[in-house]
Amino acid sequence: MRGIELGDAGIHPETLARMLRDGTLDRVTRGLYRLADAEIAPSQGFAEVAKLAPKGVICLVSALQFHDLTDQMPRRVWLAIGSKARKPKIDYPPTRVVRFGPRALSAGVQTHIIDRVSVPIFDPARTVVDCFRFRQYVGLDVALEGLHNVIRSGKAKPSQIVDYARDFRIWSVLRPYLEAVVVDGS
Repeated sequence: MRGIELGDAGIHPETLARMLRDGTLDRVTRGLYRLADAEIAPSQGFAEVAKLAPKGVICLVSALQFHDLTDQMPRRVWLAIGSKARKPKIDYPPTRVVRFGPRALSAGVQTHIIDRVSVPIFDPARTVVDCFRFRQYVGLDVALEGLHNVIRSGKAKPSQIVDYARDFRIWSVLRPYLEAVVVDGS
């Protein structure tokens, strides 16, 4: 929880300090706390980042991981923010920020509840297209793995991928890979 939310819940700053001293609460980062005995899920970092950057969207390798489309365990949470947005200062968990224009930041966003926190994450088809758009950062192998897994799992239809690829002007790059995966899968 954020410090402000604890205050709104009636927890006095002195009580918060005592809870930190006696080990009831852990300070995750500046202004963010969690119960010391709370079980930490792999997606816990997504909820923490969503609390610290409420206008951001979980993207790229982190979104692939959330949708079970990769075996990669990203060392940082990938976060999309607006092209003119102020970069959030997040000490923990490690975060990699990428900038998207207004239309790109709003297309294909799904909201998932992780540890009682609303976390915006790009849908599977959009995530795969973004991995091709940012292949120089995530690697072509990761983008191909995501494409293969999203088609095989049925979490996205080829037509959805085509629509996003055309919208984001990456269709000429993605087309041969999509055709190969679709032909290989049939």
